[in-house]
Amino acid sequence: MNNPMSGFQLKSQTHRPIRFSYYQLEAPCSVAAFNKVLPFTIHFYHARTSGQEIWVANAFTFDIIQENASVFTQPGEVVLGPLKPSRAAAMGGSIGIYYGEGKGLDAANIFAKVIAEDAELLKQLGESIWKNGQQELTFEALD
Repeated sequence: MNNPMSGFQLKSQTHRPIRFSYYQLEAPCSVAAFNKVLPFTIHFYHARTSGQEIWVANAFTFDIIQENASVFTQPGEVVLGPLKPSRAAAMGGSIGIYYGEGKGLDAANIFAKVIAEDAELLKQLGESIWKNGQQELTFEALD
């Protein structure tokens, strides 16, 4: 994965890097918008109502179309909250990462998924944020 448009990785202070691959065909606008803001560092929290998800509200203004959107995600998938059409209060500009079962409050753009070998690392990170609170995460393009 030496193409920066193939995916990204996230790093925390306490876990090994976790790699994700983009859904380039299914969500090209979302992939391009997310890739454009890399690298960045931001605090992620555990979601309260959508299941096994870590997320951040109002991360960036992703002025993108709704594409590959659903409230139903698979474990390991990553979502962006587009601004249009008008979203639920916390959706526009949000980033969510499902480390297990969950269901969003409103449709979000599903644009990436954890690489299978790193799924357990993602689960450990999600459970750590659930038990210990917010964590600062750094997102970078894959080398």
